[in-house]
Formats: sequence, C-alpha cells, structure tokens
Amino acid sequence: MAQQSEAPVDTAGTHPVCVKDLQQSAAARLAPAVWDFIAGGSGTESTLDANRAALDSVQLVPRVLAGVKKTDTGAQFLGTSAALPLAVAPMAYQRLLHPEGDLAAAEGALAAQVPFVVSTISSHSLEDIAKVGATLWFQLYWLHDRGRMVELIRRAEQVGCQALMVTVDVPIMGRRLRDLRNEFALPSWIRSANLEPDGPSAAHSRQPGESAVATHTKITFDSTFGWSDLEWLREQTRLPLVIKGILDPRDAEQAVRLGADAVVVSNHGGRQLDGALPSITALPWVVEAIGGQCQVLMDSGVRSGTDILRALALGADGVLIGRPVLWGLSTAGAPGVAQVLSLLRTELEEALLLAGCADLAAARTLRSFVSGGRAH
Repeated sequence: MAQQSEAPVDTAGTHPVCVKDLQQSAAARLAPAVWDFIAGGSGTESTLDANRAALDSVQLVPRVLAGVKKTDTGAQFLGTSAALPLAVAPMAYQRLLHPEGDLAAAEGALAAQVPFVVSTISSHSLEDIAKVGATLWFQLYWLHDRGRMVELIRRAEQVGCQALMVTVDVPIMGRRLRDLRNEFALPSWIRSANLEPDGPSAAHSRQPGESAVATHTKITFDSTFGWSDLEWLREQTRLPLVIKGILDPRDAEQAVRLGADAVVVSNHGGRQLDGALPSITALPWVVEAIGGQCQVLMDSGVRSGTDILRALALGADGVLIGRPVLWGLSTAGAPGVAQVLSLLRTELEEALLLAGCADLAAARTLRSFVSGGRAH
C-alpha cells in the first residue's frame, strides 16, 4: 500500500479551501509538458472550455423550509455502496504526477470510500493496485488483440474488480496540440504496467512534431470496433458493464439493449472530438432516453460539490472525477487525493443543505434552469 508520507500542501500560504487551490499548486509543481498532457484538450480546446461554461449555466432552484438538519451523501453504484455519488475516473500514467501514482490515488479513494477506476494503461499493475484495498472497477480500451483483452478481463475478475468499464470514444486519440508542440513522450521509467510491463513502447519514442502517446494509441487500439464487438464483450464476463463515452441518446439506448448496466455521459474531458457537446448538456437527453433502465453517470468538467448537485438534478446517479484527483496526487500523493475528495464531500453536503435536500433522492427532484435554454 502507498505510504501517506506527505501532508496536504497549503497553497499560497493558506489551507486549500476548494479544488482549484490544488490546481494552482499542481501547475506550479509539474514540468510544463506534463502539465499540458493532463490539462490540455484536443484541437482549439473549445469543448474543454464549453464543459465548464455549460456547468456554470445550470442554475438550481433550491427548496426552502425543508427542515433538513443533516444530509446523506451515500450512493449505490452497481450494487456497491459509496460514501459519495462519485468514482475516481480512469486516468493513464499516473506515475507522471507522483512516484506512487495509481497506488496513492487508489489509497485516496479508499480513504474517501469511493470506487477507483483502474485504467488499461495505468502505471501500476491491476494486481498491485488491488492490494491497496479500495473498491475497484477496471476500464478497458478496445485493443487490436482480443486475446489480450480477455486476459485483462480475467485479471480484473481475479483481483475482485466490481465492474468493467469500456471506453468507446477513443478509436484514435484526439489531436492534442499541446502534446504535439511539446513532442510529448513518456520518460523511460513510466510503463503501461498492464500492457508493456517490461520494456519501452512507441509511447517512449519522441518524434518531431508528434505525440508519442498518440502514436502508441494508434498502434495499440482498434479504431474499427462496433456494436457487434460490444455484444461479444458482454458475453465475456458477468461483471456489471459500464459504457463510457456516450453523448447521443440513440447510443445510450443501444448500449442498454446490449446489456449495459450503466453508461457514462462523457466527451472525455474535452480531449477527443473538439466541438463535441458538453457532457452536462447531453445528460438530460440520455437520462430521458434510458428511462431508468440502467444507471447514468457523467464526467467532464466537474470541479465542485455544486457541480455534482447540478448533475444529480439533471438525472445523473453520480459523476466521475478526473483532473482534480491528479491535482491532489501531484501536490501530496494519497493525502492530496483524499483532500480533493474531502473538499468535494464538504461542498456537496453544504450544497444539499442549502438546496433543501436531505439526500441524493431529494437532489434528483430539484428543478434546474439552463441559462438561455429550458427548465428541467
């Protein structure tokens, strides 16, 4: 298990009071190319910016005189209890941020009592991350080698992962201009521990004007997979199946028909198709299309407890948290991740109380209004 040898860091001489304080600390600590790798989006980053703007446009209608003394943030994901309606999103190569990488992030998730989603291209192995003791889900990219995919699924089952999450919006990696300008490549000591644990890969080979990580993705991932492949995947495991990367309600409906237990409304944090719809905008359409047939999660741009409440009010069962976890990880390892999740819990508890909601079920009855749009 990762050792909590570092205390949460005070930012600008004060104790962090929101996750943005840790963002500033992480930006100051990390090498510029690494910061660009985690912070950047694709193309002109219009979707990256739109995610935040769309969340800010959701205005909540609080209830008053509700007599709420204490709020309950507990959630149920795919039959598993969590202290918050969130899971830590799958994110690659976390040792770029901290020597203990995914181990420290998983330990932070364990402290917060929320699920931790292990990436296919994590920088520690599934087996080592499982030793931390957190509730784990495993995220699967679609590989050219189906035998390798089945092997990864079996490993996930053997270490006790509670769900299998397949990411469907990365046939290729989006054109991320920051990485191209930086000619970004992984340092020699970073490995994709589940795929290439013993040697270098194309992700380590720096090329003029190219992203080595994007090159590695193109070589490793299968861009041609379709719904029939997803049907095949459903047959490979009894684990609950989560489909991540849905924006169109028609795709959500098809995912349910093929046996999805949950979908994640996501534009990959603005890192895939530039110009794609903000996730929070797509969320109510997907919720309406699914009609309660499976759970609905959302990611991309969530930065506060109020954002979580916005997602709940628009019908989500919970959210995935990505970049803020990396900010905490780079700042202080496991305690930094735990601090990010603790701040979000405090903010959500306060937001629920101010909105007159005793629990998440009440939050889903809140009315909301999108600036310049329609009420929900």
